[in-house]
Amino acid sequence: MSTALIGPVTPPALHVMTFNIRRRLSPALRRVDRWRDRRAAVAALLQAEQPHILGVQEALPDQARDVHTALGARYVALGHGRRRDGGGEACPLFFDADRLELENWRQIALSDRPDDPGSRSWGNRVPRIAVIARLRDRATSATFVAVNTHFDHLSRGARRRSAEALRLLVGEAARPSVVMGDLNTGEGTVPIRELLRDGALRDAWAVAGERVTPEWGTFPNYREPRVGRKRIDWIAVTGDIEVERVAINPSAPKGRRPSDHLPVQAVLRIAAGEG
Repeated sequence: MSTALIGPVTPPALHVMTFNIRRRLSPALRRVDRWRDRRAAVAALLQAEQPHILGVQEALPDQARDVHTALGARYVALGHGRRRDGGGEACPLFFDADRLELENWRQIALSDRPDDPGSRSWGNRVPRIAVIARLRDRATSATFVAVNTHFDHLSRGARRRSAEALRLLVGEAARPSVVMGDLNTGEGTVPIRELLRDGALRDAWAVAGERVTPEWGTFPNYREPRVGRKRIDWIAVTGDIEVERVAINPSAPKGRRPSDHLPVQAVLRIAAGEG
């Protein structure tokens, strides 16, 4: 098992992680991309960290199953593929059902027609989605919303509109919320300014009490992480959530990089009975 960067935490602390696992390519043009070679490294990292909530991006169905197997039977998976038929690449949200109880969930398209599966708007070349879950913390009775997403990689306009849509969604939820995902854009950009506009959401990295690691760029593309590169994988929280710690995980179990992205992790505290 890999050495944990944060690892298991006890109540009232809540451990969340966002992780783009890099979709399986057939055939993989680069050896480092081969899922059969990376799968064990992904599993080792997840088994060491044991987040209560995990938002994954770029998961094909077999990869989502592998992630679920690595996490174990106590975890529940939410979400399906982004295509109209529910197949294809997904942004599954996993949660530890021993700690958290599901109240409701839904998956939306990031488009003008959020309830139309597979729909595209705003310049998205492919469908983009968000998985939204309302959860209750069995340890504290706090209820909150968790959102996992993956913004478009080509269109800044699509990223801005997606950020606006999620900011409005969080506002309508009117309860503590955490938004996580691969946003394909860095600090200070128009989409991030839109997501954080009016202070409804805050950058977990910026407001954390402790930063466990340097602010590495989260897309090292299997290379050594470097400071000064963009942090394109994000965790954002509403103002009623305390961020105790954050980290960007450079783990490479047995010398193998699990993905071309680095996971971002945060330890949160939501007031007992909040929401």
